[in-house]
Amino acid sequence: MKAFPQTFYWGGATAANQVEGAFLEDGKGLSTSDVQPHGVFGDVVERVPGDTGLKDIAIDFYHRYPDDIALFAEMGFNCLRVSIAWTRIFPNGDDAEPNEAGLAFYDKLFDEMAKHHITPLVTLSHYEMPWALVKNYGGWGNRKVIGFFERYARTVFERYKGKVKLWLTFNEINMSLHAPMTGVGLPGDSSKAEVYQAIHHQLVASALAVKACHEIVPEGKIGNMLLGGLMYPLSCKPDDVFKTLQENRGWQFFGDVQARGAYPGYMLRYFRDNGFALEITDADREALKSTVDFISFSYYMTGCVTADEALNQKARGNILNMVPNPHLESSEWGWQIDPLGLRTLLNVLWDRYQKPLFIVENGLGAKDKVEADGSINDDYRISYLNDHLVQAREAIEDGVELMGFTSWGPIDLVSASKAELSKRYGFIYVDRHDDGTGTLARSKKKSFDWYKEVIATNGASLKA
Repeated sequence: MKAFPQTFYWGGATAANQVEGAFLEDGKGLSTSDVQPHGVFGDVVERVPGDTGLKDIAIDFYHRYPDDIALFAEMGFNCLRVSIAWTRIFPNGDDAEPNEAGLAFYDKLFDEMAKHHITPLVTLSHYEMPWALVKNYGGWGNRKVIGFFERYARTVFERYKGKVKLWLTFNEINMSLHAPMTGVGLPGDSSKAEVYQAIHHQLVASALAVKACHEIVPEGKIGNMLLGGLMYPLSCKPDDVFKTLQENRGWQFFGDVQARGAYPGYMLRYFRDNGFALEITDADREALKSTVDFISFSYYMTGCVTADEALNQKARGNILNMVPNPHLESSEWGWQIDPLGLRTLLNVLWDRYQKPLFIVENGLGAKDKVEADGSINDDYRISYLNDHLVQAREAIEDGVELMGFTSWGPIDLVSASKAELSKRYGFIYVDRHDDGTGTLARSKKKSFDWYKEVIATNGASLKA
């Protein structure tokens, strides 16, 4: 019988800036997320006292985390992916000392998870960095930020080494090419050369964090996190096939550097051909040799690539632009639904890296309707997750070493792309809306009990 490993991590994934709220509480500084109140594609808004955005309160996880974690435990989670807000630890990024109140909050959070036997999977930087590092240093474009990040990473490794054994460096690190402010703290109109230099600094910082984790948390494991933007050729024309190879390499190169320890030749050629003279020092090359223990990634959709510019109508997905696949259905937000693509991606990554894989984001954003009796019948979400998990199980049968699955947004949260609450992912409904109204009360959707059974049966209840 096809089955998931007994050691499989089942759970959900969140990000501090999308759930916590309390955006200036207990000494927290402003982050790049705070000055993008309309999402990763929105304009930067210098904050002034009194102005508010949905993310400022979000779903108030900062104050309600014990109740939310109890609900996750009721579903049977043995893993919860969270992120630490860098600005809770170093409000300005270059502070002389860490903020004790921020450190204490995550102590309480991890203790609460331990009480329910939930393993934390912690992202060091999830779509945010201190705004002061952008204003005063130019974000990741400045080499000095590498040192600030390494100090932050070492601070939290030392503090939580007894509580956290699973770490990730940068969330969807490849998205910096598509939303530079969110990814590397650079203006949206920055040149590609500037963005790639900033990305290089981030890759070095990621490797230094890996090295630090191995020193400070020797029994721990640390991975990278890729946006799994798998592309198919629109046709079998050789030009389409080769362009697809190049498009896939555009995000795979991040994994190549982080898992193999050096820039691949195809990327060095890309830099040469485009006249990008990146500053890469011998010390950088040495640092990059510290490679990740496992590969984690998000998967929401696939897309197509064509060399025919006349057919290149762009479809907005999760950050990436893709040509629509005529053979796939789409969600309300135009994201194409492709469960088999997850099995394909798992096999591609396993073949490429031979390192354990972890699906740390997958889910369906939809508008949920609350019925008169309070129920929410999200059968569409159940169907989506069921079909993707079936394909994940098939990939395990293919020989892929898969560590776990944390669905994106196990509780409704503020979406990253447009900072809206109407695009809901959760098994748990949160009574808050795009206009900021609502009680913040939590209630279970139909998918809550469905996922609870999936976890209880270790996937045996899935319908193939």
